[in-house]
Amino acid sequence: MSIIKSTIELNVELDENRVPEKLFWTAQDGGIENEEARAMLLSVWDSEAQETLRIDLWTKEMPVDEMKVFFHQTLVAMSDTFHRATQDEKMTATMKDFCDYFAEKLELKK
Repeated sequence: MSIIKSTIELNVELDENRVPEKLFWTAQDGGIENEEARAMLLSVWDSEAQETLRIDLWTKEMPVDEMKVFFHQTLVAMSDTFHRATQDEKMTATMKDFCDYFAEKLELKK
């Protein structure tokens, strides 16, 4: 049996103060080739230390209104991922309720 590998690549262009100006990502297996993004959140689980390691980046061009939508959509996606990973219906419903509350408070729902 052979091992299949897939690569996801992140590239960040920084200004002289090391503030992100541009973000690009590539995931060839997903058909993504050097696509530009304005923000990214990456979490990695360190099993040995039992902690989450994170990289949270956004460019100078990321408007606050888009950041609010980005966070809302990320929270909704995390709720879905939590459900797929745990099958915990009750906590998933609680998380979805929070997502609705979050959207309401930020006036994201139309």
